[in-house]
Amino acid sequence: MPSHLHFTSMTLGMAPPATPLPLIGVMGGTFDPIHFGHLRMAQELAESLGLAEVRFIPSATPPHREQPMTSATQRAEMVALAIAGNPLFKLDTQELERQGYSYTIDTLQFLHEGLQGKARLCLLMGMDAFAGITSWHRWQELLQFAHIVVTTRPGAALPSSNLVLDAFLQTHMLSDAQQLPIQAEHGIWVQEITALDISATKIRESLAYGCTPRYLVPDKVLEFICQHDLYSGTSRY
Repeated sequence: MPSHLHFTSMTLGMAPPATPLPLIGVMGGTFDPIHFGHLRMAQELAESLGLAEVRFIPSATPPHREQPMTSATQRAEMVALAIAGNPLFKLDTQELERQGYSYTIDTLQFLHEGLQGKARLCLLMGMDAFAGITSWHRWQELLQFAHIVVTTRPGAALPSSNLVLDAFLQTHMLSDAQQLPIQAEHGIWVQEITALDISATKIRESLAYGCTPRYLVPDKVLEFICQHDLYSGTSRY
């Protein structure tokens, strides 16, 4: 009788360990305009979660808010200027090329099918966006195509007033970020990031009143805003 036995997952009838796959962050938004809050969030998540890249996807026709003040092409150009020089960041204009509303579920499905199982998607969003996710088109299907990564500020509480959202979170919450690259069944991960209270709405309002958003947006973005006189009252900066 052999002095020792070698058991493998196949011998015991267990599934072999999942192979870690690269993680691709998906960051959608109107980016009207893109600012350092967006960029810092993407950078911190890329570093803390080991993302292979982050795709910035400007929304052409957002279904959940008023239509942007600038054209889709202008917003995409501002994103391109903002992320230039960062090899982790990529501009994806697929929503600008589709007709009708820009639904996140359509974007994720398109990306998921294109990857053909060679990487996993992580939909990146802030807590405010996650709190309203139950109003999104086909929101229950999002986890079919991507993990959801929700950012929160240190000490902030998770939403608890929405029972449907609370149940969704508790059912799919991951216990460890290391599950993201290996778990085929998508889940939700909550990640603390630096609190930067920067709002595109406030930036537009400041510009309308003739104030400068310098140090809130990248210099190249501010130059573009001034060059094209976007949001009014900006040409002197």
